[in-house]
Formats: sequence, structure tokens, C-alpha cells
Amino acid sequence: GERNNGFDVLYHNMKHGHLSTKDLADFIRERATIEEAYSRSMTKLAKSASNYTQLGTFAPVWDVFKTSTEKLASCHLDLVRRLQELIKEVHKYGDEQIKAYKKTKEDVSGTLEAVQNIQSITQALQKSKENYNAKCVEQERLKKEGATQREVDKAAVKSKKATDTYKLYVEKYAAFKTDFEQKMTETSQKFQDIEETHLLRMKEIIESLSNTIKEIHLQIGEVHEEFINNMTNTTVESLIQKFAESKGTGKERPGPIEFEECNTSSAVEGIKPRKRKPFGLSGIMKKEKDTESVECPDADSVNIPDVDDEGYSIKPEATQDILFTVVVPKKHTKENHFYSSTDSDSEDDEPRRFHVEIKPVQPNNSSQYTTPSLDELKVSIGNITLSPAISRHSPAQMNRNSSSEELTKSKLSAPTNEKGNSDLLAWDSLFSSSLESSSSASLASSSSSARPTTPLSAGTIVPPPRPASRPKLSTGKLSGIDEIPRPFSPPLTSNSSPPPAAPLARAESISSISSSASLSAANTPTVGVSRGPSPVSLGNQDTLPVAVALTESVNAYFKGADPTKCIVKITGDMTVSFPSGIIKVFTSNPSPAVLCFRVKHTSKLEQILPNAQLVYSDQSQSDSSTKDFWINMQAITVYLKKLSEQNPSASYYNVDVLKYQVSSNGIQSTPLNLATYWKCNASTTDVRVDYKYNPESMNVPSMLSNVQVVVPVDGGVTNMQSLPPAKWNADQMKAYWKISSISEKSENGGNFVIFIGSGSLRAKFELSEGPSKPATLAVQFISEGSTLSGVDVELVGTGYRLSLLKKRFATGRYMADC
Repeated sequence: GERNNGFDVLYHNMKHGHLSTKDLADFIRERATIEEAYSRSMTKLAKSASNYTQLGTFAPVWDVFKTSTEKLASCHLDLVRRLQELIKEVHKYGDEQIKAYKKTKEDVSGTLEAVQNIQSITQALQKSKENYNAKCVEQERLKKEGATQREVDKAAVKSKKATDTYKLYVEKYAAFKTDFEQKMTETSQKFQDIEETHLLRMKEIIESLSNTIKEIHLQIGEVHEEFINNMTNTTVESLIQKFAESKGTGKERPGPIEFEECNTSSAVEGIKPRKRKPFGLSGIMKKEKDTESVECPDADSVNIPDVDDEGYSIKPEATQDILFTVVVPKKHTKENHFYSSTDSDSEDDEPRRFHVEIKPVQPNNSSQYTTPSLDELKVSIGNITLSPAISRHSPAQMNRNSSSEELTKSKLSAPTNEKGNSDLLAWDSLFSSSLESSSSASLASSSSSARPTTPLSAGTIVPPPRPASRPKLSTGKLSGIDEIPRPFSPPLTSNSSPPPAAPLARAESISSISSSASLSAANTPTVGVSRGPSPVSLGNQDTLPVAVALTESVNAYFKGADPTKCIVKITGDMTVSFPSGIIKVFTSNPSPAVLCFRVKHTSKLEQILPNAQLVYSDQSQSDSSTKDFWINMQAITVYLKKLSEQNPSASYYNVDVLKYQVSSNGIQSTPLNLATYWKCNASTTDVRVDYKYNPESMNVPSMLSNVQVVVPVDGGVTNMQSLPPAKWNADQMKAYWKISSISEKSENGGNFVIFIGSGSLRAKFELSEGPSKPATLAVQFISEGSTLSGVDVELVGTGYRLSLLKKRFATGRYMADC
């Protein structure tokens, strides 16, 4: 153009290419967000399909809907993954563009100089031309007006000078123009090559996008085609056949009933009440109605006693051992198994009775007779198995009547074959004995008599104060499940004594790593026993004691027995406890020693958020396994004084210094693996919870204490039988299991039992408004002496000493679905 602005247009057009790349990445990201939201909605829809009624002949069709919807959700999730990979490719191309632009800018610097020269010479040429024309016109005017010769000569000199200048600029312009045209031609070609490459690359990205969407749509079409085929194969006859197979009450017709004469001799016994017996666990139900004797483990060495007409044993004249023998009366064989849907009460035509005989000891050698120890008697009594009671328990009695459920423990391990195929409670445990024996890591004790522990309530689940934000799982749908209080929160008004030695108290729940790191003055101080000098007699020259607590929260969501569907999030925080006497030292010393600490073994941490108001971090560190921090002493002094004014009688004050999030590896990062199974019928619901202790998830294997499992069951529960014994809360419609501890090895210690590393919790519920819907169960536990991240802390520098370092982890939202 006249102003030679072509170079500026081409250069800015090249820079606009990078903006186009960025906009394309944003567009693909928005598309991925839409697909991800759609995938989540489809997953939720598939989950809701499994909650629809399973009654009637139409029930199998919901499985077809669920499978198809899950596959559609998987297709859209796969599209999200591919789009995210494509976004990374676009970002990589954008980085390449920036590098290419920098190189091009250096290459065309000569052209830019030529453009500036031609623009300046053009302006100078235009001015000289105007000056030349003006001087010539002035000379001619003077000649025509008859001016003096001197004036005319003077004008002629100026006109000649203007003419020479104008000719000079014309010659310069010609030279600059030649150079400009040559360089501009080369630069224009370079800009064109860059634009062609850019457009080709953008087209390749768009083609990749369209091919990816096309492939996913083909997969979606295959899913729809499969759904159509499945519905075509799901004929009316097959649905009716499945219903008949699952709900059939028998293939044989009942025989004719003949008239029988009244037997007046039995009238004296009175009318026998007809009561339906409650369903029992598989360990206490009979395979058949033949006579069955349930004895101690050494029952093989005992002779079977003779029975009388009513089926009871006849006492022999001589007995050799102390035995408890339970004899069940003989009855006719019946093939109806545990889950028969018949309503017949024929089994209850006669009340079931049992006869217990206590046979006195008659040793062969009376001189060697020794009284059985209490442990031997407990072992003998623990193997007694009684038949279920005739009368039905009311829900209010369930919490008290659990002795018969405890006695079924010895029989549960050997269910009959027929029941094993149909009874959920008789299924094999999710974790076989081979898995239990594969782990050889020894259990490290997390506490000792010399280490006081914080008292926690083990009888009830106390709802803690709710934090402003907390770790949330995408599938956390269970409401009303209270979380365990923070382990470092001893009760302030407790009648027990003495207070815990750990000077660490927190009243709030474990918060999310994304929550604000700023501190509030609401931390609850508690009285504690110092392991260093007295808090009120600290001197300026003493090494000041501080205590540190590392507390981690593990949130997990288990879906059935599929480990790939486990969602895990682990967060933690570090709390420093200062004795009250340290405030006087800080305030009396204008420049107290800076408290520095080092966090070690941080390789598993994804994110560390120090308290921005109180803590500084060293950003220049190159070692990724350690992080150094130091306290703002002026700010900590002001904060501790504020806490002291709020609670002047406290011996210790706790300060949150940092929070962190731990990288998780799915189910391998959970200390207690879970799998749940539900079997829901119109009148009964069977629940089994398999658990497995996972020592590999911890830095140092430690036992899980105060384990509580809460299972909501709807459908109007009228009776519950469980193993181990559980408690039923009719108001909340929840079953509660409480286990003292779970570790790799089983131990008996006084009044508590440590459960072995894996096992099952089983329960059978009788319903009045069934069937139940499978619900999400919640689990709570704590563990002391270890962390899941392996993080450690040490003080750096002088002036302070670490009087106590406490490590523990607890559950946040720890849930499982079937």
C-alpha cells in the first residue's frame, strides 16, 4: 500500500494463529466437560435402574437397561479421555508456535528495518516535493509581479536548492524501494509458509477430533444394537420361565388329604400353639429334618446316646466326661431349603424341644482328677449351638437377646451344601484363606503402657461439628451417617482421670485439603501433662518443648467387589502444640528463636498447603522428598496471646500449621478393604459384608481400633439375626456392628477380642413391608502410631525440642455399596 503497512498486517496475522490455537483448545475442553457431565448422568441413571423393583416378571429387563446404560456411560467417558489427550496435543502445538514466532521475529528483523526506512524516506520525499513546488511557484510569482532582480535571484537560488534536495530524495527512494521489495518478498513467502503450516496443523487436529467423535458414535451404535438384540432375545416366554424358576414353590403337587379319626388320648396335652419360627442363620438351620446332634469339637469321641419315644436321649448309668449335649427331636425329611418361599407352617406342627444334660466327670484315675479350668469351660460352652427360639422377637428385644446369635459362631463355618447354593450367608468369603496367609508382614504395636491414648467413646457414634468444607466423594449418597469425632479431641468435661498426656485437642472434623489454610481462634485447648519443663517456669535460655500431631483422614467408596471402582481420597494436617508458658517467653524476648521444622518423606504428597498467615516455606529446595518450613514468630506470638485471652486456664494451645493431600492408588491405599452383598426378597433381606485388613496401605502396620459398621435396612424390619452379634436401632432403621480391633493376627486379651485380618459380617432381616432396597453402609475406625502417607517431622535448628510426635489416621466418609 501507499503506507507500506503490509509487513505489520502479516506479522500480526502470524501472532493471531496462536490465539486460534488457544481458542480451539478451549472449545475442545468445553466439549469434554459436556461429555463428562453426560457420562456421570448416565452412570447415575444406570445406578437408579438397579434400585427399581425386582418383583414380578419384568425384573430381568432392568438388568438389560442397566448394562446398556453403563456401556453408554463408558463410551462417553472414553470420549472424555480422548478429548483430554487431544487438548494436550493442542497445547503442545501452541508451545511450538511460540518458539517458531520468536525465531521468525529474529529472521525478519532486517525486513522490519527496510520497512521503517522506506516509510521514513517516503515521508521525506513527500516533504521535499512540496517544498520544491512551493519554491518554484514563488519564483514565478516574483517574475510576474516585476520584483527586483535581487529578489528574483534570491528566489531562484532557493528553487534550485529545493530542486536538488527533491532529486536526492527521489534517488534514495529508488534505492530503498529496491531493498524493501526484495526483503518484503522473502518475508511474505516466509509468513505464507508459516500460515500454511498452521492451517494444516489445525486441520489435522480437527480431523482427529471428528474421527474420535465418529469412533465413539460407532461404539454407541453398537451398544444400541446390542440393546435391541438383548430385548429381542428377552422374550415373554423367557421372562415367565425365569420368574417360575426363581419364585417356584415346587414341582410336585400336594397329595390328597384323607379323613383321620380323632385321637382322644392326646387331648390332655392341650392345643399346641402354631407359631412361625424366625429364620435362623445358615449355621443353625437343619439341612433335613432328620435327627441332628450338635456337640463340642471332640464329639466324634462320644458315643451317640439312645433316644426315647419322643426323641430325647436316655441318660446312661455311667458317664465319663463333662459334656453338654443338645438333641433335636426326629422329624420327617423335607427338601425345602433355607430360601423356600412357601408359607407352610408344617415344620411347626410340633414345638421343637431340646434337652441338655450335664454329665458329671468320672475320671478313670480319681487320684489324677483336676478341676477344669475356666478357659476350658469357656471353650466348651462356646461350642454349644441351640436351635432358634419358637417365639418371634420384637424389634425392641433385639438389642438384648443376642446370646443365641453368639452361640451360632461354631456352626457357621460348616453350612450344608444345599443351602450353600442359595443362602447368601453361606457364601464363601470374598477373601480366601490363601489371601489371608499371603501377607507375612508383622504387626507393629501402635501403643504401649507408657504411651497414654486419647479416650474415645466406643458405645455410641457421636456426630461431630460439621466443617465448612469437607472431602466429598462423587458417589457419597448416604445421609445421616455420623462420622467419628476427631481422635485428638478428648472430652473437656470428663469424669475420667487423668487427662491424656498428648497436648493436642481439636473439636472440628477433618477438613478438606482444599479448605482455607487460615486459622480461626476456635481451637479448643485442653489440659495435658508436659513431658518437658513446666509450662509456667520456662526460661529464656531453656530449649522450649513443642508437640506435633500428624492426623490423616481416609475417605473411600467401595462399589461391590470390583477393586477398580474404588474411589479414595486421603488428606492430612499437621498441628503444633505450644505450652502456655511459652507465651511469656515469646513476649519477653523481642527476637525469639525461629521455630523451623522439616517434613520428610513427602514423595506421596500431591499438595501441601501451609498456613499462609503463620508459616513460610522454602521454595528453593531441590529435594522432592523433604520440605522445610519456619514459623512467623511475630504472628504466632499474637495468635497465642489471643488464644490465651480466650482460655487463660489452658495448659496447651494448638495451632494448625499445614494441610496436605496424599496421592492414592485406589483400593491398595485403603487400610480396610470392603465388599458388600445383598439378597432382597419380599419377606427377608440378607446382608453380608466382607472385610480385609490391608497392612500395605500403612507406613507401619497398625491395628484398626473402635471399628463400627452401620448398615441401613428398610422394609419394616421385625426381626434380625446376625453373626457376629449386631444391634438393631428401630428408630434409625440401622444395624450396628462394633469390633474392638482388627489386625493381622487374632488375639484374646481380657474382655476384648481383636479380630483376624479378614472376615465377614452377616445378618438376616425379616420384613413386614419388603422388599428392602440395597443401601450404602458406613464404616468408622481409628489407628494410632502410623500414617498412610509415611510423612515424618523433625525440628531444625536450636532453641526448641520435640517433646512428642503423635501419628494417627481415622476414617472420614468410608462407605460401601453393593
